[in-house]
Amino acid sequence: MLPVSATTPESAALATEELLVQRLRERDEAAMTIFYDKYSAALYGVIFRIVKKEEIAEDVLQEAMVKIWHSFGSYDADKGRLFTWVMNVCRNLAIDKIRSRQYRVGSRTQPIEESAALRQAAEPTFRPEHIGLQEMTRQLNPEQQQIVDLLYFGGFTQSEVAEELSLPLGTVKTRARAAIKVLSKLIR
Repeated sequence: MLPVSATTPESAALATEELLVQRLRERDEAAMTIFYDKYSAALYGVIFRIVKKEEIAEDVLQEAMVKIWHSFGSYDADKGRLFTWVMNVCRNLAIDKIRSRQYRVGSRTQPIEESAALRQAAEPTFRPEHIGLQEMTRQLNPEQQQIVDLLYFGGFTQSEVAEELSLPLGTVKTRARAAIKVLSKLIR
């Protein structure tokens, strides 16, 4: 039987990670630079898969690094490896970002340069009577008009309209359905 080395690559990596953890607990800024160099690419990948936009992923990674630095005292090596902990911090921040109102509103609107309307030719079946649909909504009662404006011209979902107007979701659905019935009668 061959002699087993006391230091395997796995044990060397663990020793290096333990040293890095110790230095980070001591608030060693050079250790944070090493940490960033070692883990940032993998963490950016985790974040990018969630937010799907480079600039937002970069911002979330920066927020995560600051959060990791400030909350490193809460890391418990007994509960898991360093990478697992920091990956969860990054994943949670990325999820928080896409759940934020700012992100949802920003993702509904896009710069005109990125708009598909610039890249698409007008439909050959375009009919002038399509113009004026928004004016037809003025014939709805104010409650229905407000909901139709948010849903169809504002890009909101029914749930977002309910939240925005502080109404039950069922009320929003009922008013939207009633508005569509009225509009269909006006169009005929």
